[in-house]
Amino acid sequence: MKKWTILILFMICALGIVLAQQRRFRGGGGGEWGEGGWISDDTRTAREVPSYSTGTPNWTNTPGFEKDVFTFVRIRRDRSPYKRGGSWSTDTPDSDLNLSYRLQQMTSIKVDPNGRYLRLTDPDLSNYPFIYMVEPGTLSLSDEEVVALRKYLLNGGFLMLDDFWGEAEWNGMAGELKKVFPDRTFVELPLDHPIYHCVFEIKTKAQVPGIFYWERSGDTSERPDSREVHHRAIFDDKGRMMVIATHNTDNGDGWEREGENHEYFEQFSEKISYPLGINIIFYSMTH
Repeated sequence: MKKWTILILFMICALGIVLAQQRRFRGGGGGEWGEGGWISDDTRTAREVPSYSTGTPNWTNTPGFEKDVFTFVRIRRDRSPYKRGGSWSTDTPDSDLNLSYRLQQMTSIKVDPNGRYLRLTDPDLSNYPFIYMVEPGTLSLSDEEVVALRKYLLNGGFLMLDDFWGEAEWNGMAGELKKVFPDRTFVELPLDHPIYHCVFEIKTKAQVPGIFYWERSGDTSERPDSREVHHRAIFDDKGRMMVIATHNTDNGDGWEREGENHEYFEQFSEKISYPLGINIIFYSMTH
């Protein structure tokens, strides 16, 4: 009898661990740990999360015009436990706030100094024309999110997908986007596309590695099958770009880690990730 009791207790503990892991991957338990600390389900902006890097800039906008600004919106999402990659919170808050500051610094666009975290089913989503998803290799969309994302994009919204590597992670993302647009496919952007020439002149699809991988290896390709950078897009029936996927590159780390390593900043943040991120936002806001 004692052996059976121990076995039953072991099975209960094991089940508890599995359920806890599922809650973690599915965003349960009231939030999750991000790089900057605990991000509760009630956390609405990147400004509420402590910096994980070297601190983030602060700025204000003209009183009375606080809402007449661009807001960098990061999408909260579920994470499939069966796919390779990270969570929705990778690189936040520093990447969101550093890019927002540089966008205001380098263009005439006035930018929200706080950013936002939203789910695709949030009623406020339609108020923001640009949304960002990181590490979408683990993307897992519910039926409600599929409908909400399709509606958002067809009504003029724009989605940027960033920081995922290799064919397995591409397939993990592409399979979910196929639910949103079964009859549309990603196409590779040519370098003569206007998105590469609207603010900065971008002549190559250069690769940004995660800073720790680069410092450890001196290499930029994080997977055996991720040597070539791809910028692929989905367009609507009128030829408007709705989605851009920057694959085999980590622009978010270039934004987040700008103050940690001067060589990394000069080689990757300044030359690659900021120009591309600013061009993508500027293009999406003007087309």
